[in-house]
Amino acid sequence: MTNLRVCFIGDSITNGTGDTGFLGWPGRLCAAEVDAGHNLTDYNLGIRGDTSADIVPRWHDEVAARLSPLLHCAIVFNFGINDATEENGEIRVSMGQSIKNARALLSEAKLMHSTLWIGPSAVDDSRMPLMTETGETRDKRNARTADYNLGFKALADELDVPYLDMLAKTINDADWHGLLSDGLHPGPAGHQKMAEIVMGWIGWRALLDGPCA
Repeated sequence: MTNLRVCFIGDSITNGTGDTGFLGWPGRLCAAEVDAGHNLTDYNLGIRGDTSADIVPRWHDEVAARLSPLLHCAIVFNFGINDATEENGEIRVSMGQSIKNARALLSEAKLMHSTLWIGPSAVDDSRMPLMTETGETRDKRNARTADYNLGFKALADELDVPYLDMLAKTINDADWHGLLSDGLHPGPAGHQKMAEIVMGWIGWRALLDGPCA
């Protein structure tokens, strides 16, 4: 049995928006691990609408208040969709700035506790709001997010932080769009699917089953 305290930090996907059971994928993941015999304490620090720029100034104090350096703990980040979102004709956080933000928080986080990074999930572009006054084009968020995702993976490799490419796991899944409650946020079954993906990921399993667990 592994004793683990873990902070999940991110946006509405982390928070569990769309899950009528109010667990989100982090809660479902930890519940499954407890059922499997592990002893977990989870802290969901997802805030709806947050970008990497919003996470940078808040995450350290929130983690420090919850995780002890004397215990087996982990920090799991999950963000990116909002960075790549077009708002009022502008991208909320440019890819270059998003990478800089991620570098800052991940570099510090890995010095504190085991750190994992879960990339953004796919959306249903056909259900995204019309973003122009003429209504001629839709927000191609998946295409932009894919560019960010490539940058995220490269940075994770550079920093030696395990990265789960959730976009690749969901964008090619024929059933994924049907699991989205509003085209962006997973419904209960969508959050369950994300939890199962994370549960089977080697990065997460190393925390629960590895030599230091």
